[in-house]
Amino acid sequence: MPTFAGTLDRAGMERQFPAPLVVGERDEAVPVWPILKQEAGAYEIFAYAFESIDLAPIPGFGGTPPNLLVALTPDGSFRDVKVLSHHEPVFLEGLGSEPLFAFVEQYVGLSARRTIRVGRPSARANGASPLAVVDGISMATASTRVINESILAASLAVARQKLGFGAAGKAGLKVEAKQDLYEPRSVAELIERGLVKRVVVTNGEADAAFKGTAVEGQGEGSLEAPLSDLVIAYLNVPTIGRNLLGEERFAALMRELGPGDHAILVVSTGPLNPLGEDFILGSIPDRLTVIQDGLAVNARDMAIERRGGGVEGLPAGPWTILKMVQQAGFDPSAPWTLTQKITRERGQILVERVSREFAAGYALPANLFDREVPEAAATWFDSWKARGWELGLITASFFLLVPVLVRQRGLVADQTRFTAFRLAFLAFTLLFIGWYAQAQLSIVTLVGLVRVAVTNGDLSFLLYDPPSLLLWAFVLATLVVWGRGTFCGWLCPFGALQELAARPAKALRLRQVTVPPSLDRGLRFVKYGVLAAILGAAALASPLADSFSEIEPFKTAITLYFVRTPAFVAYAVGLILLNLFVYKAFCRYLCPLGAALALGGRLRLLDWIPRRAECGSPCQLCKVRCRYGAIAPSGEVDYAECFQCMDCVTIIHDPTQCVPQVVARKRGRTLAPQPMAAE
Repeated sequence: MPTFAGTLDRAGMERQFPAPLVVGERDEAVPVWPILKQEAGAYEIFAYAFESIDLAPIPGFGGTPPNLLVALTPDGSFRDVKVLSHHEPVFLEGLGSEPLFAFVEQYVGLSARRTIRVGRPSARANGASPLAVVDGISMATASTRVINESILAASLAVARQKLGFGAAGKAGLKVEAKQDLYEPRSVAELIERGLVKRVVVTNGEADAAFKGTAVEGQGEGSLEAPLSDLVIAYLNVPTIGRNLLGEERFAALMRELGPGDHAILVVSTGPLNPLGEDFILGSIPDRLTVIQDGLAVNARDMAIERRGGGVEGLPAGPWTILKMVQQAGFDPSAPWTLTQKITRERGQILVERVSREFAAGYALPANLFDREVPEAAATWFDSWKARGWELGLITASFFLLVPVLVRQRGLVADQTRFTAFRLAFLAFTLLFIGWYAQAQLSIVTLVGLVRVAVTNGDLSFLLYDPPSLLLWAFVLATLVVWGRGTFCGWLCPFGALQELAARPAKALRLRQVTVPPSLDRGLRFVKYGVLAAILGAAALASPLADSFSEIEPFKTAITLYFVRTPAFVAYAVGLILLNLFVYKAFCRYLCPLGAALALGGRLRLLDWIPRRAECGSPCQLCKVRCRYGAIAPSGEVDYAECFQCMDCVTIIHDPTQCVPQVVARKRGRTLAPQPMAAE
């Protein structure tokens, strides 16, 4: 019997649907519970209940899929929607969960047959159709969209299997456009061959549709003139996408689409704007709907910048690229329909609106696609395949960094060139590894490891974040060679942000605060206490582990790009400002991940920083220059506090800076180089 991620067993379902309702047997293949109600002496289906995480585990803004309990009636309407669990930061540590609970209650009575979009707050009260819109939540746009897509994707999966409408045979089907098939074609040729669809609705056709209504006869212009003129194209097929977008923009689009995602271009060249004047990038168009097998597919605008007023090769006009995620179950090799809603109004005070829908069919040859049913166990592989070039670039950076650190008499010995290299590498760490690849390592991963260690021992969740897992592998390898410094000093995006922010402070001559040695030694132990509190809470299955983990500013500054509630932003910015006066104070005193790496670094094999007999007595230059306080007065290096900035290594190899070498040279002799474990 397959295992599912849902948390509710029969007893849990019975608590959610108490008597007189009866919980039936869960389907062995599809995690759906039939909820029964007795009518006229017989039991009938009251609803189908399921957890969204079993059918559409779409990661939320906090990196974890939300889990919602959804109950669908046999006709596809939402009987109930409840939040079972979530890790959305804006609700956990900000707005509170109550707004989220109220948000999902809006789905009750809506239909899974229609696309439901998240509107602005109070959108319904301001006249939006209650059949297709739920009110959004201020400061939680991204989270509510994830919740919406989770509900709709899971519900459509159930509709295909249980509710008697939709394509029941599509479960697990993987359909992808063949990327090796390409023919150069003009737009006219693409339309002629049926690869691109042009749909025209004339004024006469619109008038006929509104005949007999309160808005009859409101059309303007000649009956033969076009009211709406749309061009529709499925972009994943190279012969279509490359010819319409060009090589560069097509490649960028395919990179942005995830595995199994689809993109449809809709361009308007007629007088009617199908997007609406108040259309917001990234939202679901109110007037356009993609329908397949009687089901509305959740199609969202990709929020791509509108450059040049349109798309190459097509007339200028309002346009959108609609994205369907894999969980929506869209099959581009099967016929589908684009429906355009045209609305007319009458009256100024008591406005009466009448809408009509105009459908356009679209179908592509089956030989343009590969169709397969992927093995469930290999789903994580798609993430690695899709992010291959990112992994390659990160790996290349490792191959660049290691020789620099090993050959200490090479680039490291040249202070000017090494400083330029270090700043460039830190910029790469912040911009690419952190903000682009989202590979900021965090104590949250260790919390997850502790939780699975005391539960099911399943570590497969690590496979779904390839860049972070690759970085973890490299960090663990260097940990036993050099200690914590390779990550903390070179590959931590937030650490890089602090160091880069401190550069202007030096130019501005901001006075550094000297922490007294006794206080400095005491503060260094704080991070170990923080680490123990977080991992202890995780081992006890306490939700405090998530709260304690917020001591890290990584989520705010790197993962969420400072787009978070003011308290979290103020905390992260405050740490960066503190860093200008007490260098990397967070890393030295508070970072729980740094504490964990420092403990692991005690297993290192090498004392790799070169020392001389004169280090510490009488020479104290390296100790004075070390901004981390990692060198004792005796000259000994505290590797648990070393961030591998290499300043002391540069000094000891520089005959103009290293005091013992300067003295020896003045006395007419050469100081013999000392063997180093790192070479």
